[in-house]
Amino acid sequence: MAIRVRNWHSWNLNYKEAVDTQKSLQSQLVLKPLEKRVRFVGGADVSYEKKSHRLFGAVVIIDIKKMETIEAVTEQGKENFPYLPGLLSFREVPILLRTLKKLRYVPDVFILDGQGIAHPRGLGLASHFGLLIDLPTVGCAKSKLAGEYRPFPKERGKYSYLFLKGKRVGAVVCTKDGTKPVFVSPGHRIDIVSSITVILKSCHGYRLPEPIRKAHSLATCRRVNAAS
Repeated sequence: MAIRVRNWHSWNLNYKEAVDTQKSLQSQLVLKPLEKRVRFVGGADVSYEKKSHRLFGAVVIIDIKKMETIEAVTEQGKENFPYLPGLLSFREVPILLRTLKKLRYVPDVFILDGQGIAHPRGLGLASHFGLLIDLPTVGCAKSKLAGEYRPFPKERGKYSYLFLKGKRVGAVVCTKDGTKPVFVSPGHRIDIVSSITVILKSCHGYRLPEPIRKAHSLATCRRVNAAS
């Protein structure tokens, strides 16, 4: 079954137009608990080749019950939007949408290496991506973009809620004993508690969840092979 993509806006935008688009799309987000048990989790990531400005998108679907890959696809394209803080989705989402067209399966939820609603304008990479494909998405970033949280023990399963302007927008989650936490926030069609559950169930001995860990590895391999 193919994933349908909503063609809600142009990708040929300047800085102000991109910011205005984020503000407009943010009001369309749906944040609610997942309605089904999660088994198949997709991970999406992008690797960059600086000299040629090529992008390499990768999507991997994991059966988290068996921790096995059931599908992995890649695509490459040209960079059409510069790196600008807070506007990562305008650079990465187009190549990821093209990569999705190669999928045969539709996962229960996607994880992206970026922010969901824990974003200055409430629309990070995972939220933008989720809106356009209308599927549950979770942001799982390695560093904080915005918000504040209280320190907590570095023990797997422990977490502290992330607040932005007094609003709870995500959680800082320890996925492995003794390691730095990850920054988890709902993207679309999921809430904070469900997002935390998905991330912890998708981790298997590493700091990062298997779907985005493997998607990152695949995208990087594709970039390296293309350059050789």
